[in-house]
This record gives sequence, structure tokens and C-alpha cells, in this order.
Amino acid sequence: QVQLVESGGGLVQPGGSLRLSCAASGSTFRIGTAGWYRQAPEKQRELVARMSSGGTAIYADSVKGRFTISRDNAKVTMYLQMNNLKPEDTAVYYCNWVPPSVSWGQGTQVTVSS
Repeated sequence: QVQLVESGGGLVQPGGSLRLSCAASGSTFRIGTAGWYRQAPEKQRELVARMSSGGTAIYADSVKGRFTISRDNAKVTMYLQMNNLKPEDTAVYYCNWVPPSVSWGQGTQVTVSS
């Protein structure tokens, strides 16, 4: 059974940066499209970045130009580099395939606040 483990979240001031990591035990991100989702309090989970198996990245308008999705060469770990963070980026961030095809991990909390 594939397990997703997200890490790298934390508290950061507006304008700061964080790098999130996602490890998929029992699988790799070599097949299919995978991405990063986030869920803010009292809001629906939304997809913010995705990357195809061929390496094409697509971003939500709200994060375009600030977030970068990537994978390691073995495609066992996926990353989300987040720069110029804003308070509205505050959320729990999750990784999964697009559309989601395995159970959600615990997520990692990102809080942007001064």
C-alpha cells in the first residue's frame, strides 16, 4: 500500500520561503501526474501545482511565479519550493497523484504570519 509522507512545513513571515518534500513509500512519481494540494481552514482542498511524468509543470494562478514543483532523479521524492509566501498561502499542504489515487497523508502545516 502506498503511503505519502509530507514534510517541511512551518511558520514563516510574509515574503519568506519554504521547501516541502513528499515521499511515496511503495511507489514512485515516475508514472502519472502528481501534485501538491492545500486545504485552508473552512475551505475545500485545492490543487496548487502538478507535474506530469514527462516533467511538464502546471500551477494555479494564485501561486504561479512563486511556487516551483520538482522531483528528484529517481522520482521517489517530490518537492514544492515556495517563495514570496503570503498569508493566504496558510494551509495544510498534501501531495498525491492527479486525480488523487491513494490515501491522503497527514499533510504538513504551512503558516504565513508576521
